[in-house]
Amino acid sequence: MNHDPDRGRIEVITGPMFAGKTEELMRRVRRATIAGLRVLVVNHALDDRRGASTVSSHAGGRIPARSVNGSADLWRLVDGADGPDRNDGTGGGTLDLLAIDEAQFFGADLVPVAIDLADRGVTVVVSGLCLTFDDQPFEPLPALMASAESVTKLLAVCAVCGADAAFHRRVDGTETAVPVTGEGAGAGVGNSLVAAAEHVGGAEQYQARCRRHR
Repeated sequence: MNHDPDRGRIEVITGPMFAGKTEELMRRVRRATIAGLRVLVVNHALDDRRGASTVSSHAGGRIPARSVNGSADLWRLVDGADGPDRNDGTGGGTLDLLAIDEAQFFGADLVPVAIDLADRGVTVVVSGLCLTFDDQPFEPLPALMASAESVTKLLAVCAVCGADAAFHRRVDGTETAVPVTGEGAGAGVGNSLVAAAEHVGGAEQYQARCRRHR
């Protein structure tokens, strides 16, 4: 890449589940595409809820994407022969904007990659969860937020009372929140700080909750 490093930046979109993070990511991708920028959209291979090679929102929005297994694969797409085209990640060209959905699945290795790309003139837009379902910081989002020029924190709607929701909870089949401490806490989900296939889910497994009902 041969970019003006002054144009590189990191933008973080975060919040609980059902807050519209992916919708906001797609909005920025659409704007960049209209502006004629070369855009690469990436999601993690763990997130195949709505099909591979697609970023899609709970509201039904959908854009093409490349599925990768981790941060190391980003270099192959950005610098290799399999580089990005304007909007679907195929063909060659110089990258202007890298959009990464569900960034929590990439782990801490994503942070130095994002910083290096921004230093080289790429706008890196990431969306993802900054908290786990049991209110623990969910890396790499906190570290990316610390290094970002722009942080947008969105709120969802509490499934219990309709108030602003900054949290989300795993629920069982009766829509009862799974306890985060004590007997039954996090049953069947392993370590919530380690991104894994069992942490991928939608409205059937998670609910947005306000502070009072979390």
